[in-house]
Amino acid sequence: MFPGLAQRQWQVFCRVYLQHRASLSQLPPRVSRPCHGWQKGGMHNLWFSLPDFRIASLATGQVQFYSSSGSSKDGPPAAASCGPDVPPTAEKVLAGAMQASSDTSGSKTPQGLTKTEAIQVKVRAVLKKRDYGSKYTQNNFITAVRAMNEFCLKPSDLVQLRKIRRRSPHDDTEAFTVFLRSDVEAKALDVWGSPEALARERKIRKEVEKEYEENIFRNQQLLKEYKDFWGNTKPRSGSKRATFSQGPGKVVMVAICINGLNFFFKLLAWVYTGSASMFSEAIHSLADTCNQALLAIGISQSIRNPDAVHPYGFSNMRYIASLISGVGIFMMGAGLSWYHGIMGLLHPQPIESLLWAYCILAGSLVSEGATLLVAINEIKKSASQQGVSFYEYVMQSRDPSTNVVLLEDAAAVLGVIMASSCMGLTSLTGNPLYDSLGSLGVGTLLGAVSAFLIYTNTEALLGRSIQAEHVQKLTEFLENDPAVRAIHDVKATDIGLSKVRFKAEVDFDGRVVTRSYLEKQDIEQILNDIQLVKTTDELENFMLKHGENIIDTLGAEVDRLEKELKQRNPEVRHVDLEIL
Repeated sequence: MFPGLAQRQWQVFCRVYLQHRASLSQLPPRVSRPCHGWQKGGMHNLWFSLPDFRIASLATGQVQFYSSSGSSKDGPPAAASCGPDVPPTAEKVLAGAMQASSDTSGSKTPQGLTKTEAIQVKVRAVLKKRDYGSKYTQNNFITAVRAMNEFCLKPSDLVQLRKIRRRSPHDDTEAFTVFLRSDVEAKALDVWGSPEALARERKIRKEVEKEYEENIFRNQQLLKEYKDFWGNTKPRSGSKRATFSQGPGKVVMVAICINGLNFFFKLLAWVYTGSASMFSEAIHSLADTCNQALLAIGISQSIRNPDAVHPYGFSNMRYIASLISGVGIFMMGAGLSWYHGIMGLLHPQPIESLLWAYCILAGSLVSEGATLLVAINEIKKSASQQGVSFYEYVMQSRDPSTNVVLLEDAAAVLGVIMASSCMGLTSLTGNPLYDSLGSLGVGTLLGAVSAFLIYTNTEALLGRSIQAEHVQKLTEFLENDPAVRAIHDVKATDIGLSKVRFKAEVDFDGRVVTRSYLEKQDIEQILNDIQLVKTTDELENFMLKHGENIIDTLGAEVDRLEKELKQRNPEVRHVDLEIL
């Protein structure tokens, strides 16, 4: 075919990369003049055999020669270089190879090769990279509700569009129907005629929606006024009634009733005796009653269902109510007790008979002790259900409402004992300073309780982590799954009322996920489809089809792990697994 290609000692392979390489300043000394202006967008390899003692490696940005005879005087063939603006082609490369072989045809030909070697050309095709731009929404999916709201379409307009069944992101449904956004946009332009007309219709609908919301607000106000005038005949909610008949709600309601009666009787005793300690106890009972009423409001609000504005619910309302309660105890209870005690020290007043005061304090001690026992029993029951000790349950503020009742009643019992002791010293010595000191002691006790409540509830509202042992248990469950390689950046926080939000970055095993996908497919059909692939376009379509299905399988694996994690750990309410 080409003269001079026969009877060479061995064949030498030359590989040509049609790819842009380094600039002139970055080339090594042994590289000849570069060739610029080569075609971009792909890379092609040309393999051919040359009957020469040299090995020529020609590249887009560089041409290198390597001698097999050990001599460094061999130079490049004249046809191997090109101008700075002329892109080399396969024909020029072959011409250069022929020139190099003709230049050495006069040299001594070794014996043993009489067969002419054929030129072998192998082209390596690489898929051209697509430029999607900064905004690409052609393959985006959109639900029917969004299509009607955002593009002002009717249900009848969506009937003729392509429908695609996708995996549902919600636990209660397995799959739902979506549409291609490009199809919806095209249908909207077909219905409204132009983007300007669609924009005008959107503006009109927004104005109508705003007017509709205003009408709803006015109607709600009228309905409220009507109920206030005629009386609200709506039956009470069974869930709220059950909330206040058991658990923390029951404890709070009992405490409200008892502390309210204690405040009334202590107030009468203070009016009769004028004791500073009795005044502090009356203020103490009033503060407890108001704070526990606030706790009842927090409990009733915490059972509300999540909405669009509060997707994680209202469970933190109990912590907020407890925090406000702690501030109220400090300002109202401790502040007034300190004020009355200091005024008693500065301006001591004689105290009348303390007999009735002792009787009322004894009754308060019994009633407050009963409420304290109810709170202790409830905390013990809840602590045993959650597998923690009584001390840990209180310190971690697992149930803020019960904790407030417990601490307030404990402070009330100690306050009654302290007030009785100081009043007894005043009765024995006739010195009213002891009574004033008792008021200061009760105020200090209330200040300590309020500080503890403020601290614990603030920690809970900030979102503290759960116990390390529990985090390890959740992590081990995920790591034991065959589809998971590793778990990173684990965050498990208590979002209130022993509800946990778990977040982690998961490194999935792609082989296991792919095998899980193949187990649900017809392998023979996939094998037949592979055998039919002949061109790069057919290969691209084949890979895109199965690649999208594998991604869906990965999403199904994430849903499976989240569901199993919630089933095994009921306290875990929200799981966020991010693919690493």
